[in-house]
Amino acid sequence: MPALNEAEGIGATLVSVARQRPPFEVLVADGGSTDGTPEAVARAMPEARVLRTGRGRAAQMNAGAAEASGEILLFLHADTHLPEGALDAAREALQADGVAGGCFMTRFAGPGAESGWMRLWESPLWMRWWRFAFGDRAPFCTRETFRAIGGFRAQPLFEDLDFVRDLRARGRWVFLPLAVQTSARRYGERGALVQQLRNFSLWTAWNAGVSPERLARFYPTHRPASPEASGEG
Repeated sequence: MPALNEAEGIGATLVSVARQRPPFEVLVADGGSTDGTPEAVARAMPEARVLRTGRGRAAQMNAGAAEASGEILLFLHADTHLPEGALDAAREALQADGVAGGCFMTRFAGPGAESGWMRLWESPLWMRWWRFAFGDRAPFCTRETFRAIGGFRAQPLFEDLDFVRDLRARGRWVFLPLAVQTSARRYGERGALVQQLRNFSLWTAWNAGVSPERLARFYPTHRPASPEASGEG
């Protein structure tokens, strides 16, 4: 779980993990939080391990994967909650022949989450049609496959999309019907339509071969504390 200044909301995310059927382990890769995120993790889940890493989701997730002892790796954003039975569903999916990895559907929560544009963004139809998935859908794969593709690419943007692309080159990618609940905070501040148009334009450029380094110039860093409890995702 990569985290940076997520003290306000990471506890609720860890509660959603604690409700899963064991066995599992939790590693939080903290990229230098100054708001007490490691302490919040210790209060919510004392058994979780906190790793002090450099900033950048790719580096944080690679660091967590390197320390994990399990045979299945699931990458969860600090503002995303797992539904009941999520880990069991991931384990079962990876037992099928030819499956390299997978992810969940998404349900947004927080300011702006109920807009029609947001509900359209949640639809599994276009995601399956374009055959890609963002990191807020809790992607998972086996440790063996993760090592085979070299983990997440060290880049400032779209490490999640390249991760899915690399896995799909080795086998099938599955979309599980269960939905994670993720924060709509970015959409709530900028407006759902504006943010979706930004995402789509950046995705189109990435798909056309524009480097993530160039695209990152048009994607402002946004790392506030998690939204209020009633709107966490």
